[in-house]
Amino acid sequence: MVRILVVDDDKNTRRLLKAVLEAENYTVLTAAGANEALEIMDREYVDLIVLDVMMPNMNGYEFTETLRDGKSTLPILMISAKQLPEDKKKGFLAGTDDYMTKPIDEEEMLLRIRALLRRTKIADERRIVIGDVVLDYDSLTVTKNGEVTELPQKEFLLLYKLLSYPGRIFTRIQLMDEIWGADSETGWETVTVHIGRLRRRFADYEEFKIESVRGLGYRAVKKI
Repeated sequence: MVRILVVDDDKNTRRLLKAVLEAENYTVLTAAGANEALEIMDREYVDLIVLDVMMPNMNGYEFTETLRDGKSTLPILMISAKQLPEDKKKGFLAGTDDYMTKPIDEEEMLLRIRALLRRTKIADERRIVIGDVVLDYDSLTVTKNGEVTELPQKEFLLLYKLLSYPGRIFTRIQLMDEIWGADSETGWETVTVHIGRLRRRFADYEEFKIESVRGLGYRAVKKI
C-alpha cells in the first residue's frame, strides 16, 4: 500500500534500492532526476521519497526546497556521500526529514523509513478504526458493533486507501494504478463501479462517506 519514490541519477543505485524496498512489500517508483520525479508526482500518488543529493540540473537540496515551498509535507529521506555536519545541516534546513550517508546500510535505511512512516501516520497499521467501525486489512473485513462484512479484495483495498487519507482527493487513474496496477488492461471505469458498490454497502453507516469531487475523483470523509 505504501508507495515510495526513489530519486537518484545512478541507475544501479535505483535498481538496488528498488529491489530492497520491494522485498519489504513497498510499491516503488523511480526517477533519474528531480524533473522526472516532479512529473511522476503529478500523475502518481507518493507516500515517501528517498532522495539522492548530488544530481544534475537540480540537486537534492533544491528539489526538497521546491517541494517545501509548494507546501508539500511528504516525508523525505535524503541520502548522500556528503558526510560533514554542514552538509547534513544544509539538508535539514532545506526541509528533509532524515539524512543518511553513503554507503547505505540497507537495514538501517528500512528502519528509518518505517520510523518516518510512523511519524507521519502513513505506516500501514493494518487496521483503521472510525468510531464503532473497524477495517481489518488482514481479513479484508469491515466490522461494526459485532457485524462483520467481508469484502472482495479490490473493494476493500479501495475503501482502505480512501479512509487511510480522509479528505484527500484521489483521481480515478491514481486509484486504478495503485489498486489494479499500472499495467492492468481494465478501464478506469471499473473504479466508478467499485465506488458505487461501496456506497451501497455502507449507505447506512454514519461514520464515513465517499464523496465524488467533480472533474477530479473521489475522497472519503470521516463523519465522526
